[in-house]
Amino acid sequence: MTDQQQLYHDIGVIDFVVVEMTEYLDTHPTDREAMEYLNHYVRMKNQAMQEYAMKYTPLRISDAQFCKKGEWEWATTPWPWEGGC
Repeated sequence: MTDQQQLYHDIGVIDFVVVEMTEYLDTHPTDREAMEYLNHYVRMKNQAMQEYAMKYTPLRISDAQFCKKGEWEWATTPWPWEGGC
C-alpha cells in the first residue's frame, strides 16, 4: 500500500468514527465524554484531509486552498479512485 493509499484509508476509518459518533449523539445529546471523543476525531479528520490535499489533491472543496501547485486543481486532478489510490 502506498503512502497515498494509506492516508486515504485512514481518512475513511476516521470518517466512520465521526459518523458513528454523530449518530450516537443523536440519541445521547448530553454525553460530554462522547462529544469530546467526537471533537477529537473531527480534528483528526480535518488534519488528515488537509495533509492529503497538500500532498496529493483536495478531497473536499474546503481544502482546495491547500493545492500544492498554486492552481485550481479541483477540476484537473483525478479523484482517488481514478488515480489508483
